[in-house]
Amino acid sequence: MLLKTEPVRLTQFSHGAGCGCKIAPSVLDRILRHTGAVHAFPDLLVGHEERDDAAVFDLGDGTAVVSTTDFFMPIVDDPEDFGRIASVNAISDVYAMGGTPLLAVAILGWPVNSLPPEVANAVVAGARSACADAGIPLAGGHSIDSPEPIFGLAVTGRVRLEHLKRNGGATPGCVLYLTKPLGVGILTTAQKKGKLQPEHAALARESMLRLNSAGIAFGKLACVKAMTDVTGFGLLGHLIEMCEASLTSAKLTPNNIPLLDADAIEYYLKQKCVPGGTARNWDSYGDKVGALPEHLRLIFADPQTSGGLLVAVEPTGNAEFLRVARLEGLELQPIGSITNRHETVIDV
Repeated sequence: MLLKTEPVRLTQFSHGAGCGCKIAPSVLDRILRHTGAVHAFPDLLVGHEERDDAAVFDLGDGTAVVSTTDFFMPIVDDPEDFGRIASVNAISDVYAMGGTPLLAVAILGWPVNSLPPEVANAVVAGARSACADAGIPLAGGHSIDSPEPIFGLAVTGRVRLEHLKRNGGATPGCVLYLTKPLGVGILTTAQKKGKLQPEHAALARESMLRLNSAGIAFGKLACVKAMTDVTGFGLLGHLIEMCEASLTSAKLTPNNIPLLDADAIEYYLKQKCVPGGTARNWDSYGDKVGALPEHLRLIFADPQTSGGLLVAVEPTGNAEFLRVARLEGLELQPIGSITNRHETVIDV
């Protein structure tokens, strides 16, 4: 048992980190294959068929319940930050559907013989702080003794049916926007390897702690045709999901895609700070992506934890979308567009 006075580096207690722990898309396909007919429940508006961010159940009064869960192993060393980031990440799924979160319950796995309960208490305190920022209670939860620390939330929200956004629905000509910069997986891997420079220590943390609450406002815009959040499958993986659900393809503009710090990311890539999830991602969907230089592949397939919203906007509503984004504190530029479906799902 660690002494309470000893500093704890949570990332040293797990084999993976954050959303980089996600099961590879190709493996997940095999797990979910033929697991049940959700169409037998007519009030279930959204299940897992198109890899949407949350399930949605029609309440029959013009609104629906939004239900999701997300949890992972430590992405940062500080326990309170771990709890906050895991919670912001889980709540994001409700925002990505255009919904408003109502409450959350916690999911905690804890190695009780190697990490003191006081450290878990700090994780839960971080979760309560994140939930308070989102205006919801952390109303309970469940815990188990596990070999590695695990934390996350199950979140319940609500959405008006006319504001519901999904992976599918993007149409050719839609403009693509991303509300948070990429590079989280690269920088957190550098931290886990002890290579993160002090001047870069706050970059990923500050991004991961920022709520995607703009999704509520985006959900009210008819010009927003599809929306998802970018997490463990990287930008390419989640854009592929959007395109496949919409029966479209996409064209990216690499120079417009926001990065946490381009010079820092280049430096850490040279230091081989690449998450294991990057290779798993590329192995799963690389055949659906056009020619791509290696350094862009490592960035665009980088697993993001608590990443931004990926939004497909109808061109006629572009000005209105950007106006609403600015009101939400976001200055955005297009990162690409939706195109007619062709053999390659994504071209760069």
